[in-house]
Amino acid sequence: MITDIRAYHADGKDNQQLPDIVKRVKLRLWQQGLVWENCVADTGYSSGENYAFLEAQGLKSFIPAHGTFKGGPDGFRYVEDQDHYLCPQGKIIPFTKEFNDYRTGTRKKEYRARKHVCIDCPIRSSCLGKSAQEKKFSVTYYRAEYQRNIARVESPQGRYMKGKRQSTVEPVFGTLTQFMGLRKVNTIGLRQANKCMQLSAIAYNLKKYLKFSQKRVKSGAGMLDLFLIPKIGLKQAYRYILKALHFANLQTI
Repeated sequence: MITDIRAYHADGKDNQQLPDIVKRVKLRLWQQGLVWENCVADTGYSSGENYAFLEAQGLKSFIPAHGTFKGGPDGFRYVEDQDHYLCPQGKIIPFTKEFNDYRTGTRKKEYRARKHVCIDCPIRSSCLGKSAQEKKFSVTYYRAEYQRNIARVESPQGRYMKGKRQSTVEPVFGTLTQFMGLRKVNTIGLRQANKCMQLSAIAYNLKKYLKFSQKRVKSGAGMLDLFLIPKIGLKQAYRYILKALHFANLQTI
């Protein structure tokens, strides 16, 4: 079932909209008595900020990282407890500062070695290049969040979640575009576009409800003990049924 749908401006990236989506969906599911534990999405929603946000929300992210993500330069080993890198020659590349990348707006950490560390290095020319005098590189501030997410994605549960996403989530987009009129939204403004998307989602959910068939309990365990009614009385039995419906979060008509 579609539990949330909304239009956004096309000039933004998908990963910028994830916090807004998560807050709405989490509240809506909580109001229905449902607990949300795992967040599954495609690579378009990948970012260190999103991984940190989902962890703060108590959600496990199963979002594949971008192929451009690296935990540091090739051949360099990160020492987490001391927050520095070791180069292939065993030299320490210490942490120097945090900054915001003006091109992407992401938070990063800079690591830089002093000149005397690299001056006599045998691989200096291949490591630094021709003009550089010292080794300097930046790594995302959310390196630890990236690593934890990648470990989840590559785990057996992560592979299961990927198959679940491909078989249950992605076909919904095809249905909406091919049969529910969302191939093109012929409206002006986000408000009108949201109306079109919500109507398409309602039509999709109604179709699901019409095809839904509830499994009946074959044994007598799922039935109300009718032999108990003469003993406790009809009114008390009715109260018992109402309490059971209230506990199951159902509504009577």
